Amino acid sequence: MEITKAKLEHADQVAHLFDLYRQYYECAPDLNLSTQFIKQRIENADSDIFIALSSNKVRGFVQLYPTLCSIAAANIYIVHDLFVDAGYRKTGVGKKLMNKATQWAKDNGAARLDLLTEKTNTKAQSLYEKLGYKKSLEDFYAYSLDMPK
Repeated sequence: MEITKAKLEHADQVAHLFDLYRQYYECAPDLNLSTQFIKQRIENADSDIFIALSSNKVRGFVQLYPTLCSIAAANIYIVHDLFVDAGYRKTGVGKKLMNKATQWAKDNGAARLDLLTEKTNTKAQSLYEKLGYKKSLEDFYAYSLDMPK
């Protein structure tokens, strides 16, 4: 299993997994939207997507967004998406992807990595905690505001 940075040539395969990832979070299937979104991220280089490749097939991905933290007055990365193809779960792919994300953030001067996960996603939580992540938002609420179209 090779962990490498996604290129435009991988976009369609990543988009397929990204569409499944979105469906996990109860979004309607939309492969066209997923493909457009992933291609834009790669072309604009506004996120870093790492993929797990086996036999030239993308088996999983992790997507990071660089940002800033005012409180820490530092650069950080947000791990926004981690998804492994169902047939490759429990094989260490998620751990390899997360380790690559950690190394990337460290190599790029980040003070930390942040992520959010659904309260019911206990499998992912177990992985994150094994990798040293600590819960940090128990004293805060998360809010979102949808913009009118």
